[in-house]
Amino acid sequence: MWDVLLDSERRRWSLEPFESVGPLRFGMRPDEVTAALGGITENPQHHTRAALPQDRYGTVKGECWGLGLTFYYGLDERLRGISVDALKGPQVYADGMALVGCVPSQIEQWIISRSEIREPFSELFYVNLGEPGSASLGVVICVQRTGDRLLTRPVFLPSEGMEAPLDFLPAEAWATH
Repeated sequence: MWDVLLDSERRRWSLEPFESVGPLRFGMRPDEVTAALGGITENPQHHTRAALPQDRYGTVKGECWGLGLTFYYGLDERLRGISVDALKGPQVYADGMALVGCVPSQIEQWIISRSEIREPFSELFYVNLGEPGSASLGVVICVQRTGDRLLTRPVFLPSEGMEAPLDFLPAEAWATH
């Protein structure tokens, strides 16, 4: 069984849809991400500089194990995706709602409720085996297993990733962990 941090033990970050997640801005280079996290943790980033399997974009992967973050960079070495670990990642808030390490059905219902006040077919979408996404927030709510429970592991994207999220990042980004 893995330990899951309580919300009170997590860093608190805000989502600015398509722009930033906490101190990280889409389009940053790896050294800028490292600098942004440098004051938060001793080992801000470890890189895998080879293309990931089944990845047609040559994505470079970066990880900050201590903060529970995985970064995906394009060939231009610009940040194009951020995955937050359900067990130990920072808590990311969107419109006052916590998105990390939550019960998946609660977050799905919240996205459904948001979709009711927006233009039809412009908010809610599903990927993989029914994981919900929010087109207006730039997030897909993936799941991560801890024992017999599933918790939310959001993957955040810039606006250009929303047309085809599953094609924008390698398959690894969407796998259930």
